Amino acid sequence: MRQIVLDTETTGLEVAQGHRIIEIGCVELVNRKLTGNHYHQYINPDRAIDQGALEVHGITSEFLADKPAFESISAAFMEFVQGAELIIHNAPFDLGFLDSELQRLSPSRGSVVDGCTVIDTLVMARSKHPGQRNSLDALCQRYEVDNSQRDLHGALLDAEILADVYLAITGGQTALQLSGSGNDQNGQSRMEPIVRLSGNRESLLVIKATPTELTAHENQLEDIAAVSGGKVLWRDTAAEALVKP
Repeated sequence: MRQIVLDTETTGLEVAQGHRIIEIGCVELVNRKLTGNHYHQYINPDRAIDQGALEVHGITSEFLADKPAFESISAAFMEFVQGAELIIHNAPFDLGFLDSELQRLSPSRGSVVDGCTVIDTLVMARSKHPGQRNSLDALCQRYEVDNSQRDLHGALLDAEILADVYLAITGGQTALQLSGSGNDQNGQSRMEPIVRLSGNRESLLVIKATPTELTAHENQLEDIAAVSGGKVLWRDTAAEALVKP
């Protein structure tokens, strides 16, 4: 599956007030692995940048003065995301601005999602962690994703960070109380640091049991059944898994 993690920076918060996109950053995932393929573009919005927005991303009008207009980069951007599953934090915000830019070019251009599907990681995080802070920075802290380089927002950097957060959110359990967990000297629950495997790691080698090992396993289950009145949890669980859709 091809997924594109996407982020934008803008001149302000409200697209209805005529604010524009000034930066697009995208990174590509294929089968949940970062490919190194990315799309990054600064854009001249042809309008002033709100002071509040400037304080967030630090991108000035002077810096953008020689950058291309959205019209010049729209075809390359749409080609990059076409057919992919887009992963966006607070998707309505970014998609609203992108669709507004497309509509400026032509009312018949439609929407970005006409050729893509979308996963909103903010919606995902709120469902998984109701009542908690679910900003990108909060999720980085919760899932131990390094965002130490994020003094200011930047579309490409935020897309890279969001890719790590998405893989962590969808990677299964994030904390297990095993032998290294327990209570500290103050009686508070503690957990050993979580070690996360890289999304770029090689696929694990699968070693199947030999016929001899399978026979030994079955004999062990027969011994368990003999002393438990036929109650063998392993067999019950395996049988249940086979009948599930």
